[in-house]
Amino acid sequence: MMPHEGKIQAVLLDWDGTLLDSGEADTAAYLEMFRAMGIGWGREELAVHYSPDWYNVYRAAKLDQARWDEADRLWRQAYARHRPQLVTGAREVLGRLRAQYRLGLVTSGDADRVNTQLQRFELTAMFATRVCQQDSLRPKPNPEPLLTALERLGLPAASAVYVGDAPEDMEMARRAGTRAVGVLSSFPTAERLRASQPDALLDSLIELPGLLQGWAYPSPKNC
Repeated sequence: MMPHEGKIQAVLLDWDGTLLDSGEADTAAYLEMFRAMGIGWGREELAVHYSPDWYNVYRAAKLDQARWDEADRLWRQAYARHRPQLVTGAREVLGRLRAQYRLGLVTSGDADRVNTQLQRFELTAMFATRVCQQDSLRPKPNPEPLLTALERLGLPAASAVYVGDAPEDMEMARRAGTRAVGVLSSFPTAERLRASQPDALLDSLIELPGLLQGWAYPSPKNC
């Protein structure tokens, strides 16, 4: 059987890593910020401590909280020099999903950045609701961002699927009561994502429509 009973009415997705192939841009911005802040971290340290909640990265790097705003500014400046592209097949997958489900975006990303990127790719209208970093007081893995999206859609958690590329995404989905689908990405989260035991783990976003179709119409051997 599929992991939860009930008809799927909504598919809610993460942005960075899941729909936007921004892992390299994100990493490069961190490394530039680390150098400017005098933090002796490289890719290896970032991979170990990476979190969608960048303040957890700052804490792990023992960066004084009084300097967090400076770190944010430096990261944004560095990131602005990059123009990450959509994950392969993302536009087509969203088009297929939108024909069957209501779509929502739930991301830890800054609203100005994410909305600018959505406009650049002409994807804004794809989503019935968007929840960004400024839209909830408690970030992933707290369920608040996902519950906010569901409240806006007027749907129960059991009718929704959340798709993300980090273990925090899977924990948020479970705590909110939705199905949790992990997708491997260019971010350094693969091993921890596997260990988080999502309801399904995809090698590529392209596999998502088929997965959801299978959950809607499970084969007898899986029942």
